[in-house]
Amino acid sequence: MTSATDSLHAETKSAPLKIGEQHPQLFAVIRDKLRERILSGEFTPGDRLVEGRLSEEMGVSRIPVREALRALAAEGLVTIEPRRGASVSVLSEAAAYDMVEVRATLEGLNAKLAAQRRDEKTVERLQAFLREGTQAVSSGQLDKFQALNSQFHEMLATVAGNAVLTDLMRSLRDRTALVFAPSNMHRARQNWDEHAQILNAVIAGNGDLAALLASQHVHNAAKAYTEAKQQSQSRASAA
Repeated sequence: MTSATDSLHAETKSAPLKIGEQHPQLFAVIRDKLRERILSGEFTPGDRLVEGRLSEEMGVSRIPVREALRALAAEGLVTIEPRRGASVSVLSEAAAYDMVEVRATLEGLNAKLAAQRRDEKTVERLQAFLREGTQAVSSGQLDKFQALNSQFHEMLATVAGNAVLTDLMRSLRDRTALVFAPSNMHRARQNWDEHAQILNAVIAGNGDLAALLASQHVHNAAKAYTEAKQQSQSRASAA
């Protein structure tokens, strides 16, 4: 078992679940763990997510697992069907590219708002975040700047301060990741470089540049997937 699962076991042993008892904090932990496993590629599109098996793995009852799966279904990451149960959503490439077009526009707006609404305290926080990522890259701490890459969009959304926009982007980001995430794992360094450019534009208060860079960043991620797929097909044809 992973250390994350061990940690979950420790939490549940100290506070065992009972039928009808509500554990919103535990439910949130399970939801986030399952989302992480889906977006990392451990669970792939179409894989079944069996309540009983997951509850046994995580050392909890089915109740919080069921609620976590419902929450992920509302986000579009999981599909729940009668008699078949839950599975990782299957998103077509065409639908993913449609979402990219919308997400690119929204991410641009988010970056622009962040540049317009940042204050002195926010700038200090963004600068610290930028320094941390730059140091992780220069020292080769791959796991560290991958984690910072994951935090980047949420941090920028916090600065922008538009809750509706944040919810829309989070949903689109996770759903497109079902298709694009595996190829983007290989461009973690480039992702950080692009994030750093956006951060610098936000810190400088240049909303138009921040919007342009954020929009381009989304299109770059989609392009990386397309190129990786073409290379894979070329290798398969040559074999």
